[in-house]
Amino acid sequence: MPLPIAQELQANTLSFEQQALIKTTGFREYDARWIFGQELNLMGVRVIGMALGSLIHDRGMRPHIVVGNDYRSYSGSIKHALISGLMAAGCTVHDIGLCITPMAYFAQFALEIPAVAMVTASHNENGWTGLKMGVNPPLTFGPDDMTELKSRVMQGDWTTRPGGGLVVVEDFNKRYQQQFAALGKLSRKLRVGVICGNGTAGAFAPQALRAIGCDVVEVDCTLDHSFPKYNPNPEDLTMLQVMVDAVAQHGLDVAFGFDGDGDRCGVVDNQGRIVFADKMGLLLARDLATQRPGATFIVDIKSTGLFKSDPVLKFHGAKVEYWKTGHSHMKLRTQERDAVAGFEKSGHYFFRAPLGLGYDDAIVSAIAICQLLDKAPSKSLAKLYDELPPSFLSPSMSPHCDDERKYAVVDKLADVIATAAKEQQLIAGHHIATCTTLNGIRFELTDGSWGLIRASSNKPELVVVCESLKSDRQMREIFRYIEGLLERVPEVGRFNQKI
Repeated sequence: MPLPIAQELQANTLSFEQQALIKTTGFREYDARWIFGQELNLMGVRVIGMALGSLIHDRGMRPHIVVGNDYRSYSGSIKHALISGLMAAGCTVHDIGLCITPMAYFAQFALEIPAVAMVTASHNENGWTGLKMGVNPPLTFGPDDMTELKSRVMQGDWTTRPGGGLVVVEDFNKRYQQQFAALGKLSRKLRVGVICGNGTAGAFAPQALRAIGCDVVEVDCTLDHSFPKYNPNPEDLTMLQVMVDAVAQHGLDVAFGFDGDGDRCGVVDNQGRIVFADKMGLLLARDLATQRPGATFIVDIKSTGLFKSDPVLKFHGAKVEYWKTGHSHMKLRTQERDAVAGFEKSGHYFFRAPLGLGYDDAIVSAIAICQLLDKAPSKSLAKLYDELPPSFLSPSMSPHCDDERKYAVVDKLADVIATAAKEQQLIAGHHIATCTTLNGIRFELTDGSWGLIRASSNKPELVVVCESLKSDRQMREIFRYIEGLLERVPEVGRFNQKI
């Protein structure tokens, strides 16, 4: 019998080299994240591979799986430990090498492989690692899948089988890039910034945008796993400021910010204004709705309330549904509802045919935005943005809260806000009209403005967002209300940024 899975092990010891270290909190709602060496070791990665391979067999699937890895100093080692576990479980592994996450998803279609496991911690700080997995393209693991995998890992529920193998897929990037070259050139030459924060997308995004005829200005596209300037996170204010500065310095039509594993895209317009993905999604939805009257769109719970009231969407009979934050939740719901697209405020875009294959690819998102601009040659992105009704949306803010406590904290805060609604307390001059607990607690005021508190699915943090449909001042008043609630909860850290 193998040794039990350890929750803690001291590095540079015999036990660290002989026993699997896998902290259970690393299994999140729809992917997995650990601090490598402190919460996970290579023996643990091999165990995860054996458990995942056994899951694939037990579901009666063809036991073939795509694997890839991001550009971190240890990602290759983690991938090879994962491969050894998958092969021990009798799986044939198709290794596409260094890649961004959507390349691994694309490989499922291109190579006709049912399963995928991508070694990445996305934009998390250096030291983190993780896995994004799926067995039914374009979908990725959701809570039930992650619970099953966690159970198999921690209980030793895996089986070794003969028949495992390894296929090394050479230069898969060439095949991935062909889909973009096949789109043809834009009718006008857009000057675009590609800002990558030294993340993995820097090796792939500039080539794709040049293929459609863009004049590309590269900023921080050299790969460097230490992320020397800022984390490649298009919601991070430091990265956003680099994008704003790039517009001013280079006279860009648009600046795109790509996250660490290339599945999220941030946008800054030609006037240097940040266009968060929900607002950008609304612009794209307006265009898609004119082509497909009655179309359905899925937006995540952090997104602007303008989707509810937008006159263009209403005119074309579009239907909008708010859903749980998280790439796996959004992919599944977009497919279940036969939606044309899904939009998540953090920068995930989920385009289904003909624009995409249903998964989140930041390069596909950037190209869709370029095509939108190409259709309106007389309008800049700033002009299109100005056509939206005004609203005042905060960035996503993330005070610390331990993984073991964050969900209980959110439940407690939801009860406090529900009481405030029942007692008709005033917040920013308005009563609470509705409370939605689909994913955390989103409370909407009588004028349509709202605030949200939820537990992060990826890190030991809460996520706070608020929006006013009237003024920046009211948005800040909603934030101060939330801040006051959190200050009374000792388990929650202070905001690392305020508005």
